[in-house]
Amino acid sequence: MVIKANVVCSFFSACLLLLVLSVGPALGQQELDAANEINQQAMKLYQAGKYAEALPLAIKALEIREKALGHEHPDVAMSLNNLAEMYRAIGEYQKAKPLFQRALVIQEKALGPHHPDVAITLNNLGLLHKTIGEYSKAESLLQRSLGIQERDFGSNHPNVTKPLANLAALYFASGDYQKAELLMQRSLVITEKALGPDHPDVAIIAINFARLYDAIGDYPKAERMYQRGLAILEKSLGPTHPSVAQALNNLAGLYRMMGEDAKIEPLLRRALEIREKAFGPDHPSVAE
Repeated sequence: MVIKANVVCSFFSACLLLLVLSVGPALGQQELDAANEINQQAMKLYQAGKYAEALPLAIKALEIREKALGHEHPDVAMSLNNLAEMYRAIGEYQKAKPLFQRALVIQEKALGPHHPDVAITLNNLGLLHKTIGEYSKAESLLQRSLGIQERDFGSNHPNVTKPLANLAALYFASGDYQKAELLMQRSLVITEKALGPDHPDVAIIAINFARLYDAIGDYPKAERMYQRGLAILEKSLGPTHPSVAQALNNLAGLYRMMGEDAKIEPLLRRALEIREKAFGPDHPSVAE
């Protein structure tokens, strides 16, 4: 992964499909309404990082949908994708993988091989293969996901930036820094054109670039990119936003590698103050 854990808002996360179901047949509609409500509860818990609480709700929603809609309905595939993503988030990769695969089979059969939902499941499964070190399988899946997005929206549409970033993260993880840099550059150009040079998404890409340059030992470029990302976040989100604290941490880490110890402490002290104010004194981010 190009960004360290908890860095700002990662582009390299899987796409969670916690969506409201379309209206089902009259038979079982009450059950489907219940599944919708459970689904929304699961979404809130997942987004809050409460995976242990979200997981049983996702399982329940899947059970209801399978009973009401059958085992090959697209909404069942969506539920499978949700549940698989939750297993992926807690590290239960062997449970996640067959659920993603089953969702993909259902979607390809019901929606066709080029449907946007297929692209999302391909992305999720590709990221799972990346996580477990199966880079060749991950590359094939992520490239196919990117191809669908490009086909649907065009090669320069903002919607392709996240698939580009995911594929770049794969190449970074596998040590192919040249391919990673090319994809990141393409993502940066599209994002700057669509959102402007001071958008938080541009900051995320800049920080990803910094991580890449850090990895190859080009510290001056890494420093410039970290500083650019930090400046954008301070301007767009405010100087006390938690994402600013993470960017400060990243820059301090680079200065540690460069041996510039005098620059480290002020950055870490400021990051600590931001996190204590945002999360309280006992939060894991404060401990970090």
